Amino acid sequence: MGQEFLSLIESWDGNGVVTRFDPPTGTWIFVALHDNTLGQPTGGTRIKVYPELSAALTDAIRLAEGMTYKWAGLGMGFGGGKAVLAIPEPLDGDVRQGLLRRYGAFINSLSGAFNTGADLGASADDMATIASRCRYVLGIDYDTMTSTDPGPFTAHGVRVGLQAALAQVFGSRDVTGRTILIQGLGGVGAPLAKSLARDGAHLILSDLDHRRAEVLAQQLGGRTVDSASVYSTPCDVYAPCAVGATLNPQTIPQLACRVIAGSANNQLLEAEDAERLHQRGILYVPDYIINSGGAMAFSLQRDGLTDQGELMRRVGEVGSAVSEILKEAAAAHTSPLVAAKDRVDRILRQRREAAD
Repeated sequence: MGQEFLSLIESWDGNGVVTRFDPPTGTWIFVALHDNTLGQPTGGTRIKVYPELSAALTDAIRLAEGMTYKWAGLGMGFGGGKAVLAIPEPLDGDVRQGLLRRYGAFINSLSGAFNTGADLGASADDMATIASRCRYVLGIDYDTMTSTDPGPFTAHGVRVGLQAALAQVFGSRDVTGRTILIQGLGGVGAPLAKSLARDGAHLILSDLDHRRAEVLAQQLGGRTVDSASVYSTPCDVYAPCAVGATLNPQTIPQLACRVIAGSANNQLLEAEDAERLHQRGILYVPDYIINSGGAMAFSLQRDGLTDQGELMRRVGEVGSAVSEILKEAAAAHTSPLVAAKDRVDRILRQRREAAD
């Protein structure tokens, strides 16, 4: 490991990083374990080609910390963790299956120190393959070895969180007639767009695959915008549902929205970006609260809740959590990110004090 790797780990406040190299594919595996105050570190497995390995490690440790905040913000009994498989090139077929099986065996060797689930680049089928080698995958029915897609649950959580933000800014949760720009139309962005269209929203859709955006916009009566114009396009709500760090010193001055509420992880390039948004009068809903629906559903399934209607109802509690945080932020005249972090710190502190 180079000095850059060592510096990243030295500056991190997490419990540790477990690393493995997969010779057959040239894949580096990073399992970042941030905090186990509330329970076993638990988070998704991300599969991605990175420009450099330090970017993969950075992603793993930032996402693991985000999972600590996500679980604590919901008051659920898991700690923060995340896995990143830094593949050198896109993999498919037997080569991909082999990597996933070896990765599953690696997770199994940790004996429950880390639970995982689907994330960017990892499909529900991928998770079933991983689960064939370990017992620590959420969203899997181990009796039938079938997997659940977390996307619709995450989309529902974003939808109710978005409605809570509309109520804070406009005085009504109603999305009818509101213009909502969704960036990224994958497993979360697409179902989110469909549900908002049914509710009467005016949709603006954007995706790196412009054809995908055009087809969905035609189906839903919306319109498209190219990636370069996303930030400057006027809308009521900007919903980032793709990659992170889209909110940064370069994009924030361009924004023409009143609310930011989307599913992407690590939407802020740095924490200071929350204050930049606050100063501009743009209400930012912290990503690790609003995008927690899929994680919440999987944890409830693990505890034995299988009824889909009841799962959706429980995921709807994300809206209440968002509403509470936004009200706390407004009362304190601060950004919602500060209010969310205060909430998480309070929950973790109380648990640690109870354990002493």
